Amino acid sequence: MRSSPRPFAALLAALALTAGLSLIGTPAVARSDEAPAATEASDVSIAADTYTWKNARIDGGGFVPGIVFNRSEKNLAYARTDIGGAYRWDQSGKQWKPLLDWVDWDRWGWTGVVSLASDTVDPDNVYAAVGTYTNSWDPTDGAVLRSSDRGASWKAATLPFKLGGNMPGRGMGERLAVDPNKNSVLYLGAPSGNGLWRSTDAGVSWSEVTAFPNPGNYAQDPSDTSGYGNDNQGIVWVTFDERSGSAGSATQDIYVGVADKENTVYRSTDGGATWSRIPGQPTGYLAHKGVLDSATGHLYLTLSDTGGPYDGGKGRIWRYDTASGAWQDVSPVAEADAYYGFSGLSVDRQKPGTLMATAYSSWWPDTQIFRSTDSGATWTQAWDYTGYPNRSNRYTLDVSSVPWLSWGASPAPPETAPKLGWMTEALEIDPFDSDRMMYGTGATVYGTEDLTSWDSGGTFRITPMVKGIEETAVNDLASPPSGAPLLSALGDIGGFRHTDLDAVPDLMYTSPNLDSTTSLDFAESSPGTVVRVGNSDAAPHIGFSTDNGANWFQGSEPSGVTGGGTVAAAADGSGFVWSPEGAGVHHTTGFGTSWTASTGIPAGATVESDRKNPEKFYGFEAGTFYVSTDGGATFTAEATGLPAEGNVRFQALPGTEGDIWLAGGSDTGAYGLWRSTDSGATFTKSAGVEQADSVGFGKAAPGASYRTVFVSAKIGGVRGIFRSTDAGASWTRINDDAHQWGWTGAAITGDPRVYGRVYVSTNGRGIQVGETSDSGGGGTDPGTDPGTDPGTDPGTDPGPEQPADAACAVTYAVTNQWPGGFQADVTVTNTGDAAYNGWKLGWSFPGGQQISQIWNASHRQDGVKVTVTDAGWNGTVAPGSSAGFGFTGSWAGSNAEPAAFTLDGQACTVG
Repeated sequence: MRSSPRPFAALLAALALTAGLSLIGTPAVARSDEAPAATEASDVSIAADTYTWKNARIDGGGFVPGIVFNRSEKNLAYARTDIGGAYRWDQSGKQWKPLLDWVDWDRWGWTGVVSLASDTVDPDNVYAAVGTYTNSWDPTDGAVLRSSDRGASWKAATLPFKLGGNMPGRGMGERLAVDPNKNSVLYLGAPSGNGLWRSTDAGVSWSEVTAFPNPGNYAQDPSDTSGYGNDNQGIVWVTFDERSGSAGSATQDIYVGVADKENTVYRSTDGGATWSRIPGQPTGYLAHKGVLDSATGHLYLTLSDTGGPYDGGKGRIWRYDTASGAWQDVSPVAEADAYYGFSGLSVDRQKPGTLMATAYSSWWPDTQIFRSTDSGATWTQAWDYTGYPNRSNRYTLDVSSVPWLSWGASPAPPETAPKLGWMTEALEIDPFDSDRMMYGTGATVYGTEDLTSWDSGGTFRITPMVKGIEETAVNDLASPPSGAPLLSALGDIGGFRHTDLDAVPDLMYTSPNLDSTTSLDFAESSPGTVVRVGNSDAAPHIGFSTDNGANWFQGSEPSGVTGGGTVAAAADGSGFVWSPEGAGVHHTTGFGTSWTASTGIPAGATVESDRKNPEKFYGFEAGTFYVSTDGGATFTAEATGLPAEGNVRFQALPGTEGDIWLAGGSDTGAYGLWRSTDSGATFTKSAGVEQADSVGFGKAAPGASYRTVFVSAKIGGVRGIFRSTDAGASWTRINDDAHQWGWTGAAITGDPRVYGRVYVSTNGRGIQVGETSDSGGGGTDPGTDPGTDPGTDPGTDPGPEQPADAACAVTYAVTNQWPGGFQADVTVTNTGDAAYNGWKLGWSFPGGQQISQIWNASHRQDGVKVTVTDAGWNGTVAPGSSAGFGFTGSWAGSNAEPAAFTLDGQACTVG
């Protein structure tokens, strides 16, 4: 997969950016060091329902530019992605755990990770430099996140500038480094001319190293005026020579890489007080990586003529002898033979003098990996020609666990399928195990556990080591009433037919293969008929299926098409309406053998179909809603006054003609959720929904007459994923602060076959699947103040007395805490002989804490007194069984745990 830059220019208009395994445990909530903004009052319920979340499994799907092993603890490793957060390796499951799912809507840019650092002095400490774009596309300044529990919880130090996890040059690094001798000292290389920064208090505060002389000057494309290609890539890596310090004493020799082709490496020999350019260094290249082998005293540089990760036509590898000051070109190929840049670089900490490097920009016929066991004097490579075009590989590559990595290709030699990779800017040898190596590509993480077979003349086995990393950007989702439960439209890798949400699909859509699928639809009454459109270098941009997406055939297209746009299928599959990029809206009957321009609707309009009347199609553009009643041939402008700017999406309700929900808008204009029941002639704005960006429908709740409505929205002052089972009269939040995933505005849909199941798009964390344990029912009456229940007795103040025959035991645990806020989990266990038939738990907070949001229960708080009542579905608790709930709250001064609890007035044991 060749990832493309993902400017948020389209962020709200066409966010085709860069899903999935159940989470390993629950990711923690994090907050900035600054106090969180106050929640706005509302009369709409925002109580969280009982949902569990996992990914629709894909495994990988995006660029992994960084892998970091801790050098003092075995099996502790981290991976960073350009837009999909950071992960920690779980050795027991040989999979990755996501660490930044708590990142919220307003700080979506923090899902881009430009660098990671793991503390060798205290392996519990890990740091992440976050921010997606350095220009106006990202509204938020960057930050350095710090964790003292390996990423289970985080605090943030916001920087006075932006960071670029998805900017050019993002494969260079690592820009963030912890002093291996004095771990309170960290350095960060900044982009955009902001220089070198240092923290002396373990990442709590940061200041510029004003003595550093060169902030960099290289930009990928100086003529680009968007702030993307013309951004100064700045300072790109920091490396310590740990030999020049001792435990508790700052390291004196520090090396820094700068995006400046004439002055690419600087050094300090006095702990960062002064800096100088190292004489004799190579020029004409950028040093993507600088890695020091402390056993030999050699500093190695991998160099490229550009910053990557896509480009690079020339490269070298140089070695610097820190003892003698001598430089030497140790490149594995002659400069005239290099058609790629070098980037991935690692030394074997168990075998001094052994190092590896990658030709990251060798797109054709394959990437190349080089290995030396004599400090770069001689090299071998992962594959060689045995007589062009035939090649001999030192490795075997088994992708059976992620079969789509073959792309369904059957290339002619010297290409192979699957490829060894591309954009291979991250390569790391396990510092404790010479046989284990991992490297990142534009689509996955590959690795081996028998690497040293390379040196003995045997072959080593490469497999995907990507389980748990879900890095797709989701553009559209569809859940048909029969066939596969889910069809996805994804950036960069096209999309999949998901027949099993917990299994990796065999192959993405083919015939045609699209770089990114921008829109897909199925015929509501004939769900075997599916259409998809997307972006590719050349035609076709459209494909059709008659077997629910299992097989596809290419369609023709109107002249002038340059991109996918949006597409809609008639309710019975008899025709289609397509609004592609580069051409106006068109319609066809059959499967697109010819297209005719539609009239009455502007180019670029978003199109959808009525889900009952096959002749009726809808369109929207710039605040005006359009309707066609003749199969898309002609459209008529109907309702106006809708959002004229921002991200706007709409859906028609299955099974009912003319029932349409529209979500979207912007902070500077109309924003919210609207509904029409007359085919778009008029719309009514939903009261209480302050903002909404996507809307979809699922199976109706038991006993309900209207389908469940799902939205990504802001309701009651809270951003989240919401559900309504009563046609929008009330809403229930179904995600929580630990599951926010940054931006979720592209698409959302329920499952028409499973009540409560919802599929949520993310921009880099794949497809999130929510499952409810609720058997049915709606949200709270919108007239009820969230957090209060006038029918609930506040209960008895828990007292110290403990009856001998107590029938309850309570555990209360603060699972996350940040300045002014916390999250707690409570478990009530029936220790008696009879089942609970409903329960009510009471306690008093010792520190004046206030509950702000609760899930799996309802609550009432009167001062310090709290009463929590079961949610109905969990009210029956058999002897020996338990019921649990959780909540978030605020605290000031102290956050001591309650000492006593009562259940229906009876004191419980606490433990």
